[in-house]
Amino acid sequence: MAANGTKTNKRIWVDGCFDMVHFGHANLIRQAKELGDYLIVGVHSDEEITKHKGPPVFNQAERYEMVRAIKWVDEVVEGAPYSTTIETLDEYNCDFGVHGDDISILADGSDAYKTIKDAGRYREVQRTQGVSTTDVVGRMLLLTKTHHKREGDAAPDANQVKNIQKLRTNSLKRDPTAHSPWTGVSQFLATTQKIIQFSSGKQPNEINRYCGSNYPIMNLHERVLSVLACKYVHEVVIGAPYVVSAEMMDHFKVDMVVHGNSQIFADEEGNDPYEEPKKRGMFVLVNNSSDLTTPDIVERIIEHRQRYIKRNEKKEAKEMANYELLRKGNSVNGHSVK
Repeated sequence: MAANGTKTNKRIWVDGCFDMVHFGHANLIRQAKELGDYLIVGVHSDEEITKHKGPPVFNQAERYEMVRAIKWVDEVVEGAPYSTTIETLDEYNCDFGVHGDDISILADGSDAYKTIKDAGRYREVQRTQGVSTTDVVGRMLLLTKTHHKREGDAAPDANQVKNIQKLRTNSLKRDPTAHSPWTGVSQFLATTQKIIQFSSGKQPNEINRYCGSNYPIMNLHERVLSVLACKYVHEVVIGAPYVVSAEMMDHFKVDMVVHGNSQIFADEEGNDPYEEPKKRGMFVLVNNSSDLTTPDIVERIIEHRQRYIKRNEKKEAKEMANYELLRKGNSVNGHSVK
């Protein structure tokens, strides 16, 4: 407290589903932290998300841990209510709540932040254009199980190909009168300024990268920002080579190379990509405490394809309806869209 009894340290509240955590979520959190001194992030339960939005891809335990790993987060509240109220802000002694400049809608179609907006305890930051959970899920919905198998496996059958083409055509439509401006195919382009913001003012170095045939789901720039948002990461080498060479270890003065539970695939010539650090006695395998992999996540979505297609369509329909109201000057979200 200051001498006059006013509060000097601002406590900020942010909440969300944080499903398929990506750099857009991290950028919201980064901007929110800049508005205060201590950032509390509420993460909704699986039950709440299913009620208001549809089934999440990641379960609540996974989402809690992913949010805790984001560098700007000071505290995580598990099972936060979907509608942000004055009572929630007061319970955690927060000055105001923060959300992006898109729409967050409850199951009944109302604004999830209306009460704190009316009380003047709401702040808005710019939404990261070109990416959303709906978009990332949509990318995976364009895939089939066989698409992610290696050479020699069966190709998609005629019906699978037809469905993929239909989904791809629908997702690539750009008509703003028919598609929500907050849900769509990613058009994200990285800038040096954005990379500097995520890396605390440090500009990463660039070298080439070896990539698998069907992965990654996110492009290089998107993955760089996602990794930079992790509190345990100090630096990122953009486009790092698949093989950890002697030159690379010497250049970056590497003392230890670490790998998790996932399988280590040989390089294009059939060699162990970690041969050099193993030779130097500088290679360690660690237990991730989780066997979850990107193919596992893709499988979750593919196995429940229809559920996620319906979820995406339902979400976009709600967004579009509210967006049209905003365009007409209504105050559904507290401001008009021009």
